[in-house]
Amino acid sequence: MNRIVTSISLSLDGFFEGPDHDIDWHTVDEELHQHFNDYFRTMGGFVEGRVTYELMEEFWPTADQDPANEGPMAEFAGIWRDMPKLVFSRTLESVGPNATLLHEVDPEQVRGLRDAASGDLAVGGADLLESFRRADLIDEYRIYVHPLVLGRGRPFFRDAEERQRLRLLETRTFGNGVVMLRYETVRA
Repeated sequence: MNRIVTSISLSLDGFFEGPDHDIDWHTVDEELHQHFNDYFRTMGGFVEGRVTYELMEEFWPTADQDPANEGPMAEFAGIWRDMPKLVFSRTLESVGPNATLLHEVDPEQVRGLRDAASGDLAVGGADLLESFRRADLIDEYRIYVHPLVLGRGRPFFRDAEERQRLRLLETRTFGNGVVMLRYETVRA
């Protein structure tokens, strides 16, 4: 059965972006970028909120045409461009090629889309992730802890009504000090 998976980069103190929405502190070297490519290539689709989709759509469709972007960066441009995308937005009126626009998170519809996909769905975007988490739609968390303390910023996890149990599936340490923690959601 396909899964809904989130991959998120966090500082050691749990922030996914700095105080000015900055992510320039992410330590993505060639090894880590290749790991992302190898993993995302197997997905059945990307599920994104508006902000993430617009940021990705602005850069990745033509990133491999820039000679400065070589190796894993150029490779990811093709992966992103060719991957089906589900975009959740209440404000967008249209999306680009290979993308489907959805306006509301309907858990039954999302489960149907997951089951119909050709592989796992990778969900991204802080607000969308929170909606998916509250609807118990996240099957797996891939958390990439970067070796720094930001001190302030936007935390990944928000207050929740209930605890969520997770089971550790895998850990991996990369040469740049980033540590991947891979968990699956434990459901009763």
